Formats: sequence, structure tokens, C-alpha cells
Amino acid sequence: MKQLARNLTDDMNGFLNGYRYLLRDWARVFSEEFRMVLQAAGVETVRLPARSPNLNAFAERFVRTIMESCLERLILIGEKFLRHCLENYVAQFHSERSHQDKDHVILFPVPADRVGQRDGPLWKRERLGVLPRCYYREAA
Repeated sequence: MKQLARNLTDDMNGFLNGYRYLLRDWARVFSEEFRMVLQAAGVETVRLPARSPNLNAFAERFVRTIMESCLERLILIGEKFLRHCLENYVAQFHSERSHQDKDHVILFPVPADRVGQRDGPLWKRERLGVLPRCYYREAA
């Protein structure tokens, strides 16, 4: 874990560069050495309250949705491919998927897509082969 903390705070490509806080749970893997390495890099660790499973329910639901509908169906080879998959999923989630809670409306449709138009050829957009297809018509 101490080496992981060094990797997270690496000057060249550390994930925590530019961040001031790291939220963590009560797991024992976050040892004193782990916290000291982060503190030396200027990152403060904040321990979440005990017995708070729904503390960040929206984020946990989103992560669960990504895992079940995308990542568990793929064999990921490297960080670059993982980032590509996540970018495609987020684009599909926000601009192509209808939301049940919002009366099946696409919240942020792509301006070039003419949803609901009846003229012109129908096009199909497929992302990663595991996400639902999106059918659209191009703008005139």
C-alpha cells in the first residue's frame, strides 16, 4: 500500500496530482505509512463515517451500473482501453439513453441527432458492442 501511495502521488503521472483530499473508508489497508506518503505529497485523507453505506448512493449506483452493463461484459486490456470504454459508456449514458425517472426523455441529446423526425435515412450507432444501440436521423 505504501508503494501504491507513491504511485498515486507520482509527479509525472500520479492520479492524485492536483487533488487535495482522498476519501477513504475504514479498511485496514489504509495504514499509517499510506497516509504519511499522501500527506507528504499534500493530499489529506478523510475517513468516511462508520456504518454509512448510503453516504454516496448516487455515485455507488452509477459505478454499479457501469460494472453490470459494460465492464463485466468486456475483457479489458490496459488502462487506455478502460478509459475508452468509460468514455463511450458515459457518452451513451448521457446523450443516447432515455431516463425512466424523467418520462423516458433523453436528457442531453446530441444536437446533430433529430430524435422524433420521420424523414431521412435512419442510422444506427453502436458503442463497444455491449451497450444498447442508438437509432437516429442526421440533421438536414
